Amino acid sequence: MRRMERRRNSERLILILACASFVIALSPPARAQATVDMHLVLAVDASGSVDDARFELQRRGYVAAFRHARVLEAIRGGANRSIVVAMFQWTGPQQQAEIVPWTLVKDETSAKAVASLIEIKPRELSRGGTSISGAIDYAMYLFSLSPFKGERRVIDISGDGSNNRGRSVTAARDEAVAAGVVINGLPIQAWEPDLGQYYKNNVIGGPGAFMIVAKNFDTFSDAILKKTITEIAMNVQR
Repeated sequence: MRRMERRRNSERLILILACASFVIALSPPARAQATVDMHLVLAVDASGSVDDARFELQRRGYVAAFRHARVLEAIRGGANRSIVVAMFQWTGPQQQAEIVPWTLVKDETSAKAVASLIEIKPRELSRGGTSISGAIDYAMYLFSLSPFKGERRVIDISGDGSNNRGRSVTAARDEAVAAGVVINGLPIQAWEPDLGQYYKNNVIGGPGAFMIVAKNFDTFSDAILKKTITEIAMNVQR
């Protein structure tokens, strides 16, 4: 009897520990209470029109931005002196690949950590058309998963083509803007000379929304640095 009782107690303990581990796994991390100045989603075009060499130029641009002293200076200029960043690659309506999960950026170490993660993560997508609407919808989904607090939410979309897959890009934009999200753009005019005007009319939206045009992939690095500094520095103005 005692042996059976000890066995039951052992099984009960194992069950309790298993349940406790499950609860801990589901519980929000300690950083969940952190309040930040901005949620920034970086949506990076990985469609078929972006070959590996051009994709690498995009990657280097983002890496350089998060290693730049002026970006960190802009982050520190906000009331909470911190932002959270997420990044994903996108192509077709249902084709998105997370590269950086929601990550707190508040100092040189955390900014460089984001840069390093972007640098080492491989390209996940290369086909599926160009669905800017799908990218906006996925970014909205990511906002719902954030464990951080902060009202300002910004989607930063870079791409080299107009929307040719999925639902209406203006419908996706309007829904996001109605939810209080700002969409900024970085059109790369390597193939479509009027892409800047297309982004202005159909993609960007929300209070203070803006875009910076890169004439080609070679100028992307300078454009993303200027754009990142500008959208983060807007926290100071609020």
